[in-house]
Amino acid sequence: MQEAIAPDRTTVLAGIRQGLREKQQALADWTGGPLAVSAVPGAGKSTGMAAAAAIAIARHGLSARRQLLLVTFTRSAAANLKSKVQKHLRALQLPLNSFVVYTLHGLALTIATRNPDLSGISLDTLTLLTPTQGNRLIRTCVELWIAENPQLYQRLLEGRQFDGEETERLRRQSTLRTEILPNLATTVIHEAKSSGVLPADLRQWAQVVTRPLADGIEDYDVLTIAAGLYDQYQSLLTQRSFIDYDDMILAALRVLDSAEARRFWRDRIFAVFEDEAQDSAPLQTTLLKTLAADPVDPYAPLNLVRVGDPNQAINSTFTPADPVFFNQFCNQVQQQGRLIVMDQAGRSSPIIMTAANATLAWVNQSGLAGAIPPFRDQQIYPVSKDDPQPQANPSPLGSGVELYRPETVTDTVRQIAARSLALYEADPHIRLAILVRENRQGRFISQLFHDPDTLSIDLLTTGLHIFDVGEQDRQTHVPSEILTLLQFIERPHSPDRLKAALRVFVDRQRIPTQDLNLLAKLPEQFLYPVPLDAPPATDAAQQARSLCTGLLRARLELPPYPLIPFVGLTLGYNQSELATADKLAARLSQQTRENNTLQAMIRVLQDIVGTERFEAVDTEDREDRYTRSGQLTILTMHKAKGLDWDGVFLPFLHERTIPGNLWVPPQQTFLGDFSLPEVARAQIRAETHA
Repeated sequence: MQEAIAPDRTTVLAGIRQGLREKQQALADWTGGPLAVSAVPGAGKSTGMAAAAAIAIARHGLSARRQLLLVTFTRSAAANLKSKVQKHLRALQLPLNSFVVYTLHGLALTIATRNPDLSGISLDTLTLLTPTQGNRLIRTCVELWIAENPQLYQRLLEGRQFDGEETERLRRQSTLRTEILPNLATTVIHEAKSSGVLPADLRQWAQVVTRPLADGIEDYDVLTIAAGLYDQYQSLLTQRSFIDYDDMILAALRVLDSAEARRFWRDRIFAVFEDEAQDSAPLQTTLLKTLAADPVDPYAPLNLVRVGDPNQAINSTFTPADPVFFNQFCNQVQQQGRLIVMDQAGRSSPIIMTAANATLAWVNQSGLAGAIPPFRDQQIYPVSKDDPQPQANPSPLGSGVELYRPETVTDTVRQIAARSLALYEADPHIRLAILVRENRQGRFISQLFHDPDTLSIDLLTTGLHIFDVGEQDRQTHVPSEILTLLQFIERPHSPDRLKAALRVFVDRQRIPTQDLNLLAKLPEQFLYPVPLDAPPATDAAQQARSLCTGLLRARLELPPYPLIPFVGLTLGYNQSELATADKLAARLSQQTRENNTLQAMIRVLQDIVGTERFEAVDTEDREDRYTRSGQLTILTMHKAKGLDWDGVFLPFLHERTIPGNLWVPPQQTFLGDFSLPEVARAQIRAETHA
């Protein structure tokens, strides 16, 4: 049997390799040791990695006992990568459990919770800090720091100049307590923890690092302040049994400090493939290098393949990621002849690549970013004419790169609307996008699109679908819908609760539109009629009754935890929504561990819906909605990473934002013309990069 399968598998492997470009094939030919793949945008990093992973699994005979570990930054990227590898393995008739895909934090949490005695983390006793809880914790640590450090606080209060006027004192106190110090704490804690820096390290640096202020103003001892805030934060985490995302990485590293645990994980992992490597912080890279080491010979080369773009770490705006770390890795392995440069891209037309190359060269030579060039000297080239991947380097739309200088922001949106409409009329299947720097810019564009009187163009009636991603992501429909139905299950005799539940069914198109007041005015008679009752007997009413009584029966037959996925199925949720419902159920179960009742779940769910956004779970098909044909998508540049359209608009390009200057809010200028959190970030990065 093996002899019959082997030739077929060899043929399939050859077919997978032949479907790759030359530099992707070089990645697929990896047999061991460290490897860096420096790839330009659109070079097919994920496609090449998925093929290389499948070929490595086949070449080395990997299985559930000895797996290939694939790591990336986001859940959506992990799901996408997993599906691509599985497709190859099915064609090769190889076991699907021969590899695992994790996000960096998911991997760290798996390692930490498997060894709670070593990591100090057990989800039975510790709770992952939510954004809302984190904000409250930061505010508390600020108040505690102020109480314990009145002299440092007074120095901040006085700033550059202060005449003692009471109104100004109150204004500065409010700004420090609610804006400056919380932002400083958030920035410092994340930067320091993700680099393995302790409060004691910050205090030590404060003794030797100084930042002279303009006009002879005395230094505010920003690192001393940062160390105090960091110390308070860690104490509060311990007191309240919380962990944050950075703690996951630190806990995993504590586990791997044990020789026995380190041997266990290295025995299981044959090699580590990392996608989007430019988005890794230093400690995350340390974790991957530890896992990629040989289980027997500590001096053997690491089985570590890192794929990324050294000229962009788009997540560095809100994480400690920095392209400098991936660049350093590229330089190290280049000396060993283990650097692959994927400089061919099939995503864009040649004129767009020419513009991108010219921009990169100009920025490097302009000195805008200082004496050190900010970008790696890496040109983008079109693919060859016989490229194996279809539709590479498409013909340009119009001029390919079109520059406009509208007089006002409204004129900008008006011209985008007119150009979009012209492109749509020429090709109704076109895929267009507007990429903005901030969500508020996208909101402004969307509002004008819905105001044809101001815009003088009515896009909404043309057939071109407008999809505002920011508006969709702001919605919390899954938690709010589940809350509405749980409230009905708790009090089915309430007309208001019944009507609200029926309204959700109508909105979800689970029942036809009908007079809900007629159904909800007498709940008991509608839900459980007796022969003397005369409830509405229409098919629509019977459908509504069936759904409602099914929910009430589920309360009697199911414990609280699985009740939420059942509600999701009742509402007809899609894959992403069901995954979000499962995530929500896990969170509610964790937060109501001591009082696992329906009433307790409703209270927690009310807090979630009322005070914070609950982030949906990304699944394999989630990104398809961003790139549908006949659609104009409005989204931020961060979310656009890895997505392709036929045409893209980049509005509101202004020197104040690109390259931009650090903007200090007027209410914070009493400290000086700089941002205190940015000063701390710069000093910490200077020390950790040294």
